[in-house]
Amino acid sequence: MKQLLPHLNIQVNTNLYLKNPESSELGKKILEGGIALIDELGFEQFTFKKLAATIESTEASVYRYFESKHKFLLYLNAWYWAWMEYRLVFATANIDDPEQRLTKGITILTEVVEEDGNIPHINESTLNKIVISESAKAYCTKSVDTDNDQGAYHVYKQLVQRVSDIILEINPAYPYPHMLVSTVIEGSHHQRFFSEHLPKLTDVVEGEDAVVNFYTELVIHTIKR
Repeated sequence: MKQLLPHLNIQVNTNLYLKNPESSELGKKILEGGIALIDELGFEQFTFKKLAATIESTEASVYRYFESKHKFLLYLNAWYWAWMEYRLVFATANIDDPEQRLTKGITILTEVVEEDGNIPHINESTLNKIVISESAKAYCTKSVDTDNDQGAYHVYKQLVQRVSDIILEINPAYPYPHMLVSTVIEGSHHQRFFSEHLPKLTDVVEGEDAVVNFYTELVIHTIKR
């Protein structure tokens, strides 16, 4: 908590950009336009040339901020997980009971994400859709080890560690906390995707958020076995 409070802005690893996009209006337009365009086209069809045309700038200007669209995707993922960590920390800070903190944390990690509105150039709801559908392309690559060495996934791992620590408060003998938390995150993303596109692969229950309820029940029952 103390580590995060002094920072009012989302902090992203400096290895992921050439120039901080938060430092200028053009940089913010690159983020806003890039999120919208990846959501519209998909990452494979997304290019800096198309982005530049969308924001009425030049391709060279975009390259002054990011050396490649892969680094741009890494940046968006890192920003998203840093934002999620803020949400998790602030939402659980005043909860003493670890099971209640864990339940709240699982909800934050698995619920439908709404646009925050506090950062006008980032639509968090759209960014969530990109993380669900495209984030595997940020680490299922040949460069994953190099990207990892440069800290590209640090904040994601830090978030997983935070929730794992809560699990170990409840059951110090539970042997697989990190595996369980990352399974919840990645699995809930698959279920959100299935519910929208392949509903026969999941269960949509009227009147409840089945994804949140399923993973909450799964985690609590698993660590208390």
